[in-house]
Amino acid sequence: MSCVRLSEIPRTISFRTALLFLALFGCSFFALFGYIYWQTTGYLIAEVDTALHREAERQQAQPPALRLQEILQHNQQDPQGRLPYALFDADGNPITGPVQQLPALRGYDRPTEFMWDKSNGHDRPIRFLAHRLDDGSTLFVGQDIHDIREFDELLVNALVSGGALLLVVGLLGAITLGVLAHRRLDLLSRSIKKIVEGDLSRRLPTRGNNDDIDRIASVVNGMLDALERLMSEVKGVCDDIAHDLRTPLTRLIAGLERAQRRNLSQQEYCLAIDTAIEDAKGLMQTFRALLRISEIEGSARRSHFTPVDLNRIGADAVELFEPLAQERGMTLEFTPCSRAGHVLGDPQLLFDATCNLIDNAIKFSPDDSKVEVRVLTDASHCTLSIRDHGPGIPEAEREAVFRRLYRSESSRHTPGNGLGLSMVSAVARLHDMTLQVHDAQPGCRVDLIGNRQDT
Repeated sequence: MSCVRLSEIPRTISFRTALLFLALFGCSFFALFGYIYWQTTGYLIAEVDTALHREAERQQAQPPALRLQEILQHNQQDPQGRLPYALFDADGNPITGPVQQLPALRGYDRPTEFMWDKSNGHDRPIRFLAHRLDDGSTLFVGQDIHDIREFDELLVNALVSGGALLLVVGLLGAITLGVLAHRRLDLLSRSIKKIVEGDLSRRLPTRGNNDDIDRIASVVNGMLDALERLMSEVKGVCDDIAHDLRTPLTRLIAGLERAQRRNLSQQEYCLAIDTAIEDAKGLMQTFRALLRISEIEGSARRSHFTPVDLNRIGADAVELFEPLAQERGMTLEFTPCSRAGHVLGDPQLLFDATCNLIDNAIKFSPDDSKVEVRVLTDASHCTLSIRDHGPGIPEAEREAVFRRLYRSESSRHTPGNGLGLSMVSAVARLHDMTLQVHDAQPGCRVDLIGNRQDT
C-alpha cells in the first residue's frame, strides 16, 4: 500500500463504490438500531405506565382506611423508594408517603416524570401517576426508572460505538479496495503502454475469476489477437507482393523492352502485346482477389445473412467442377448429410469458398485420384469437409497457407496467385466458422465448421 499515493485512491471507482455502500449500510444500521431503541424504550415505559394505572385502579377500589394502611405498609417495605406511594389531601398537603410535595402535573391519570431529590442527596428519575380519589384526595403512585434510563444510555453508547467501528472498518475496507483497484489498473496501464509502444504480442493480465475487469481484458485481448494477426498479414502481404509480383512485373517490363529494342514484324509485335496484356490481366486478377478479401473481412455483407444449406452448396460446387475432374480422370465424390445442415451466412460467399477448396484439391491431386466432398452435422455444428489424395500440407505450413499470396515451395510451379485459401479464411472468419487442416494420410483434409441453425 505504500507504493500508492493516498491522494490517488479517492479517484478509483472501487473506493467510491465502497464509500457508497458504506453510506447505505450506515444509514440502514442507524435506522435499524434507532427502530430497536424506539421499540425497546417504548415497551419498557408502556409496561411502567400499565403497572401505574393498574395500581391506581386497585387503590381506588379500596376503602379509605384500608388504602391508608396499605400505603403505610408499602412504604415500610420499600425503604429505598423504588416504588414510592403517597397520599395528598384536596389542598395538596401530604398525608402520608415519602414524597412530601406533589410534583407538577400534566393532568390527572397522565403518567409524568420528575427528578426526586431524596434525603440522601441522590436524585432519582421517577415516573408517576396522580389519581383523584372520590373523597377529593390525590393518590400518588410512582416507579423508579433509573434502570430504564441506564439501559437507554447503554443502547445509545452501543449505537455510537458501533457506528464509529462501522465507519472505521468501512473506511479501511474502502481504502484497501481502492489500493487493490489502483494496483490492478496500474498493471493494465503498463501493459497497454507497452502495447502502444509497439509490443503487439503483449496481452492484458487476467485473474481468471471472470469479473468485470477480466471480461473487458478478455475482449481487449481478443481485439489484440485480431490486430496482431492483421498486422502480421499486412507485413506478410507486403513481403509476398514484393516477392511474388516482382516476377510477373519483371517479365512484363522485359517483354516490352525487347519489343521496343528489336525490329519486329507486325505479327511479332502483336504477339508481344498479347503476352503483355495477359501478364497485366494476371496482375489485375490478383489485385481484384485482394480487394475481394478486404471486402469480405470488412463484414460488408453480414447484414444479408440467411440460413444456408451446406448440402446444397456442396452439391452445386461439385457439379461445377465435375468436368474439370473428368478431364484429368479424377473422381469427384459428394456425400451429403441425411439431415439438413443449415448455417447462417451468405450463400454466394460460402459457394465461392467451397469452390476454392475443391479447386485446390483437384489442382494438387494426381491424375486418376479421388476428391471427396462430405457434409456432416451433429447437434450444434455443421461441417463441410474436402479431402484429396495429393501431397498434403506440412504441419509447419498449415497456418501460413491462409496468408495472402503465400505459396509453399512445392506449389510455386502450379498456376495461381496464393489467394484462394486466404479468401476461404476470410469467409470463415466473417461467418464465425472454424477452418481446420488435417493430414488425411495420404492427402489433405480441410474442414469448414459452422454453428448449426434450426430452420
